[in-house]
Amino acid sequence: MKAYEILKGAKSLDEVKRVERPEPKAGPGQILVRMRAASLNYRDQMVVIGAYFGGSVPVNTIPLSDGAGEVTAIGAGVTRFSVGDRVAGTFFRDWVDGRPAPAPRVSLGAAGADGVLAEYVVFDERDAVMVPAHLSFEEAATLPCAGVTAWHAVSVVGDIRPGQTVLVLGTGGVSIFALQFARAAGARVIATSSSDEKLARAKALGADVLINYKRTPEWEKTVLEATHGQGVDCVVEVGGPGTLARSMQVAGFHGKVALIGFVAGREGDTNPAALMRKWASIHGIFVGHRAMFEDMNAALTVNKLKPVIDKVFPFDQALDAYRYLQSAAHFGKIVIRI
Repeated sequence: MKAYEILKGAKSLDEVKRVERPEPKAGPGQILVRMRAASLNYRDQMVVIGAYFGGSVPVNTIPLSDGAGEVTAIGAGVTRFSVGDRVAGTFFRDWVDGRPAPAPRVSLGAAGADGVLAEYVVFDERDAVMVPAHLSFEEAATLPCAGVTAWHAVSVVGDIRPGQTVLVLGTGGVSIFALQFARAAGARVIATSSSDEKLARAKALGADVLINYKRTPEWEKTVLEATHGQGVDCVVEVGGPGTLARSMQVAGFHGKVALIGFVAGREGDTNPAALMRKWASIHGIFVGHRAMFEDMNAALTVNKLKPVIDKVFPFDQALDAYRYLQSAAHFGKIVIRI
């Protein structure tokens, strides 16, 4: 079968190669999935350069965590799926519900587990979900990491209700999903970007307040003005230490800062004193479990929400998809058709 591999010890995109591998077989309790599409996340470029958790991959590893396809075979004892079902794998292995175990979890497409940028992938039946019927394979392929992360931030940690306010930083995959989920919950959304064009697209999706952070570097002041000094109920914080101080300033009374990524850098002011008198908090978000995925899919189905895809690349141009991600020109998700 056709696949891509990140070579052992890789430190650059030059060490991602297209290869031929034997087609895997479904063992007991497993399903064989013919992958139809995969999508990229910020973490995927970190994996390639050896900067993700765990460092460089210790063995040749198929990249990417997010993908969707159809079940072509099932192993003995499988009860959750049948041949022909449209499915996506979960980001983590063996985390169905509840609190995670203290030990590090195994995530697809990084050190410890092959990902989904291949024609065929085997999943344990507990590590996959049915995808919403109204979504294409390309759309469904965006859900396992970015979609579940945004759902965890807005709907689980933020527990957003109608009339509340959510701040989303940037217009990448997680932030755009968060905008959609917040609007579906009846919340007001404040969105930031360095691009007026991207802000216009965010407005078309329902963003109420738009802030160009290049023209307004002290954007926290604008957020507070837009909320009459009250702050927001939930910040979808993808910037990390580089933006965290400003996010803590705009968190409102009992507000939540959902700390997700570090796209603005790993250095910055992380003094949490701004949260103390507001009874606000920072909550670390690292994707989520299968039950969150299934709840999110139910919400997508009821609200007929569709992921926002910026561009779809053919399988042969997978490395160009990585380069496009690195350019930060995208709005929403980047997908590879398999």
